[in-house]
This record gives sequence, structure tokens and C-alpha cells, in this order.
Amino acid sequence: MPAIQRILDLKSLLAKKSYFLLGPRQTGKSFLIRENLNDVKVYNLLLRKDFQKLSFNPSTIREELSPTDKIIVIDEIQKLPEILDEVQDLIETKKIHFLLTGSSARKLKRYGTNLLGGRARMIRIHPFVSAELGKYFDLMRVANYGLLPSVYFSEDPEADLDAYIGLYLQQEVANEGLSRNLPSFARFMEVAATCHGEQIDYTAVSNDTQIPRTTVHDYFQVLKDTLIGDELPCWKAPIKRKSVASSKFYFFDWGVARKLMGYGLIQKKTPLFGKAFESLIYQELKAYCDYHHIKNLHYWRTSQQDEVDFILDQKIAIEVKGKSQITPQDLAGLIRIKEEKILKKFFLVYTGETIKHLDIDPEIEIIPYPLFLKKLWDGALN
Repeated sequence: MPAIQRILDLKSLLAKKSYFLLGPRQTGKSFLIRENLNDVKVYNLLLRKDFQKLSFNPSTIREELSPTDKIIVIDEIQKLPEILDEVQDLIETKKIHFLLTGSSARKLKRYGTNLLGGRARMIRIHPFVSAELGKYFDLMRVANYGLLPSVYFSEDPEADLDAYIGLYLQQEVANEGLSRNLPSFARFMEVAATCHGEQIDYTAVSNDTQIPRTTVHDYFQVLKDTLIGDELPCWKAPIKRKSVASSKFYFFDWGVARKLMGYGLIQKKTPLFGKAFESLIYQELKAYCDYHHIKNLHYWRTSQQDEVDFILDQKIAIEVKGKSQITPQDLAGLIRIKEEKILKKFFLVYTGETIKHLDIDPEIEIIPYPLFLKKLWDGALN
């Protein structure tokens, strides 16, 4: 695997404040720590010696503190959330900056940490994005295998995706107290994957899985708490046309979603490629928002079925089409939302090679995806 420079710069972040760094397994948290913080003290709670030492005596962190320690890392903090009382005191009394990493927010929520009462910020790490991969970015590889670092450069990505799903069930779901229901949860995950990029219909998922609706709701929450899934809310600002109430659901990585759905390899000019292409743009937008502390990412749909795929920061409308030829009908949703006179920019992202404008509305920019992604990560969409 080539050395990939990640966007997150932990030293810059930790120079100002303590941070929770959360993200699914194998998204690169440990790599970032090794690359950015190779000279700081690390307690890895996946290691038995560190876990036993801190669980027996949380004050060990204080006792082992040296005058040169300005930053301390505690990896997999959700395995021992009770040590956060000690962490909070060290932040206040010793001005230590902590990096607290984890793959689940569920136990932290249960413990009621409230992010250490505002003494630490939270940032989420995502799989690779196009700006990190640079020349190694390959659209069809992404469309088939997603962007997980451990999978993207793998010699056997299909097997590694299978292994990833099994590891998630074993190490995350079982640890959430669902071990007696693992077959049920595994069945749910396969059906939940069919909701990827769609509005969530809890009743339909319940019927398809033969799992009670309330349990289905709880299972979706587990996916969100373990950072495997996210809800994309519908944008409510427009007033001329009534927006729907339901959120859409996305898995954190398209490769994982495709594997759970049981689909084989994807070819261009197929409906499944269109879904994969939309998922890529979602992953890039979601990562961009999290890395730049932008809280507003939505989609838009009305009861009349007007729809735009993404609304970024309540300023930019983005429609995604996994094809190289665009017709006036493809702009219908953007034209409708433009009539609300709220947003500033309107893009249709496609797989063609040149920027275009159609006579039906020349202000809508039809833009090739490589250029769109470059503009996004350069902060040049506005």
C-alpha cells in the first residue's frame, strides 16, 4: 500500500484542544496516530496490559505523567469510558491535551460523558477521499470496493469486505450486548443495506426481516452509534413546496453496502452504477462536512416527488447522475429548488468530460465529477 497523506492533521488539532477522534474500524485512526503522533504517550485499550492497568487504577495516567507530556492518546476509549473522569481532571489541572479515539459512540453516550462537558471536541474520520488518493483514485474500483483503506489497496478486496463485515459483527455488535441476537442482527444488516440511499421504511424492514418494528428501530440506532450508518435529513427550508419528513439512510462505505446487498461486480451504464456513483459523492460530501465542521448536509424531496440529491451547507444544491449524457429532464429537481430563491449555486455532477450548461437553465452547472471533487476539497464550490 502506498503512503497516503490523510487530510486530518492531529498535531494541529491537538495544539488547541483535546479531541475525540471517532470512526469505524479500519478507517485509519491507528495509522494517523503513528504518522502524526509518534512521539507522544499512547494507551491502547485493545492491548491487555494497557486495559488491565487503567481499569484497575485510572490514576495510572496521572502517576506516569512526565513533565514533557503535553499530549496523551487513549485508543479505543469506549472500552473503558469510566477513565474519562481522570481525563477531565488532567485537562483542567495539568492542561494536558488528550486524543481519545473510538469506533463506537454508544458506550460513551451511556456513560453520559457529554464530550467531557465541552472540554474536548469531536471529529470523525472517514475512509479515503479522492483528495487523499490523488493519482490512485479509480472510479470503478470505488464503485465496486468502496474506500476503506484496508480494502482499497487489497489484492483480494472481496474477501476483505467479507472479513470486515464478520469483524464488525464479532467485535462491535457483540460488544454492544447483542451477542444472543447476532443471527437476527446479521439478517437485519442485509435488509438495511437495501435502504442505502433511500428513505427509511421501518415497517417494510420489519416485515422483510420478521423482526419487531421497535427492534428494527433500535438496530438502526446501533448502526449509527457504531458509525457504520448515517441518516441524511430532508431539507425543510423551502416553503413553496412541502418537504417530506423521512430521512435517507447511508452506510459509511459503498463497498460494505454492496457486499451486504449481495451484488456482484458493477458495470458502467447500469442502475447499480448510478447508485454507487451517488454513494461516492455522498461519502465525499459527508467527509468534507465533518472535516470542516459543517453541520448542514441534507437532501430535498417533496410530496410531489421533486428531488435533489444533496443540499450542502444550505447554500449549494447538488444533483448526481451516473451517466455521461445529460438531458433537460435531469435538471428538473434543480430547477424546482432554484425557484425557492434560497440557494446560491446549483450543480449537476456527471461522468462526462466537460462543463456544460443547457438552455433550459444556463445557471445550472453540469460538471464532471473529477472537477467537482477538486472544487469541493479546494473550498471553491461557493
